[in-house]
Amino acid sequence: MRYYLYHIPDKKIGVTKSLARRVEQQQGYDPSEYEIIEESDDIDYISNREIELQKLYGYRVDETLYKNLNQNRNMRINITEQTTTFPCPANKIKGRLMDELGMIIQTGHNRHKVTPELVSWIEKNVTTSQFNEERCYVYNKAMSNWAKENPNIDKQIANSAMFDKIRDWARIRGIYRDGDTHTQLAKLMEEVGELAQGVLKKDKPEIIDAIGDIVVVLTNLAKLEKLDIEDCIDHAYHVISKRSGKMVNGTFVKNTL
Repeated sequence: MRYYLYHIPDKKIGVTKSLARRVEQQQGYDPSEYEIIEESDDIDYISNREIELQKLYGYRVDETLYKNLNQNRNMRINITEQTTTFPCPANKIKGRLMDELGMIIQTGHNRHKVTPELVSWIEKNVTTSQFNEERCYVYNKAMSNWAKENPNIDKQIANSAMFDKIRDWARIRGIYRDGDTHTQLAKLMEEVGELAQGVLKKDKPEIIDAIGDIVVVLTNLAKLEKLDIEDCIDHAYHVISKRSGKMVNGTFVKNTL
């Protein structure tokens, strides 16, 4: 497991396993608004280093080491036949569940993985307990119905997680800090050329490698334009899904009328 020690100037120093999810999605910072100080596979080192740097920079010092927070983070939920109850107020459910991404909720109706999409659904449908305002719940059948209407969520999350890994890789290497769309465009042309060679030579390993490299470059080019490649793909699909046409000499030609 890779841990990243990040710094938001004049704000905080923290540790995360996913920069895209924790710093950008949850906290709302652009890649240009924070820096990666260190990274390590050693959770003991990174936990102690976080406290050390918080003191050095004069920021608020966490009361609990990251490694201990990480080990004791699992939310203790209560699942009955009818409901799933969470040990927090309804107005804090989003933040608590975003810290539990990947956790499994097994009800009598379905098996759910906690994803950003499920968190969003729970946030909209959660009800405060009439017995304790510090607890809230959702109905299991309603949650199961939502899951059945969204069967591809897990696959979408897996794909998004891969793009997050690419973006984290690029961030650490300074591509978003020092690179630009022109250099990425030149890199894209280079990779397309390699793909063309692979196709002409019928070299399957080279084709696989080139297609993968093209996706990486496109992911980075999109981010440098302050876009996410997932949104670009989604936009393109919504456009092409409405097109009609026919195959002509091995190429799909869209209708112009």
